[in-house]
Amino acid sequence: MQQDILFISDLHIGLEKPEITQRFLDFLKYRASQANALYILGDLFDAWIGDDDPTPPNNKIRTQLKELVQSGVQVFLQPGNRDFLLGQRFCEDTGVILLDDYVVIDLFGTPTLITHGDLLCTDDLAYQAFRIKSHTEAWKNNVLSKPLLLRLIAARWYRLRSYFHKRKKSSDIMDVNQNTVAEKMLEYHCYRLIHGHTHRPNVHNIVINTISAQRFVLAAWNKNTGSVLSWNNQGYQIITL
Repeated sequence: MQQDILFISDLHIGLEKPEITQRFLDFLKYRASQANALYILGDLFDAWIGDDDPTPPNNKIRTQLKELVQSGVQVFLQPGNRDFLLGQRFCEDTGVILLDDYVVIDLFGTPTLITHGDLLCTDDLAYQAFRIKSHTEAWKNNVLSKPLLLRLIAARWYRLRSYFHKRKKSSDIMDVNQNTVAEKMLEYHCYRLIHGHTHRPNVHNIVINTISAQRFVLAAWNKNTGSVLSWNNQGYQIITL
């Protein structure tokens, strides 16, 4: 099999989603093990409350990721809005490399910008304000200093609150802002962008300053299917698991 570069996002793995967990473990063992590299662009977990959380299936995920890295496959992870508390201990346990919010990679000769995608949704002012606050070291340290049980309860409350808040928002607000997309692609000198977060998989052909560009939106996984964007020197392929 020709080795390639794989991109996934928005699995939202959790205790109550065994089908997604098993699909991901099988993917790591049978598909990702044949690749050169795997990029996970955020929200691997539905909620990550700290690297000390042993709640299933966290340890299974750690073990399988470690085995994949030890087999020679590079694994990179950009934290998303649900798992931005992933930290150094997780990296040490798995060998996974955490990435910054925006990263440019050389994808078979083409500079490509990758990001989770939440920072592109600039019309959602309430979320952007919360994101700024929650990504400060003081806020994260305060949360992580709490007992594990309190963090588990808080995570459930946050997911419930997020569900009801989304129901009140228009679909446009929760999608990317096209001007922000163009600004970021110009800022990083890239005319190819790959992201997740919006759960609106598509390949958008756009024009930025008279130059043709592409925006790849990764699909969220669910109990029935998973999706992988695969690149090699022949181009890309969207694989349904």
